[in-house]
Amino acid sequence: MDIVADASVVVKWFLEEEGSQHALLLRDDFVAGDAELHAPSLLPFEVMNAIRFSPVVSAERAQQIHSALEGYGLHYHNLAGEFGRRSVRLAYASDLSVYDAAYIALAKLLNTKVVTADLQLVRAAGTDGLLLSDYTSAAEP
Repeated sequence: MDIVADASVVVKWFLEEEGSQHALLLRDDFVAGDAELHAPSLLPFEVMNAIRFSPVVSAERAQQIHSALEGYGLHYHNLAGEFGRRSVRLAYASDLSVYDAAYIALAKLLNTKVVTADLQLVRAAGTDGLLLSDYTSAAEP
């Protein structure tokens, strides 16, 4: 099963926050091969920026998180071609940042859902969005 994961989800893999248990469930499904995770190529920047400004993460730990994130092997998509065009068009049509629109556009392009902890993004995505707290394991029957 293909899923688009946004930065609000992936950050919760590394920082204990509300919703971390659901984010870790998604991560575990990905690691087990029960889900394929996709994201715009900006995701590592967003995740590492959130890590950088967390008061509980040291520079050394941030380096470890960066290495771990790199090692997961998410499928990153550059803002180019049809994906880029859809992202820009959606940003203007829905009054979204291009960052947020890219997650939704990618989900639409892949005919899947974007999983996010951001209620506004879920609302903007409509049927293409799934709130992280509603995520259930891909491995469940």
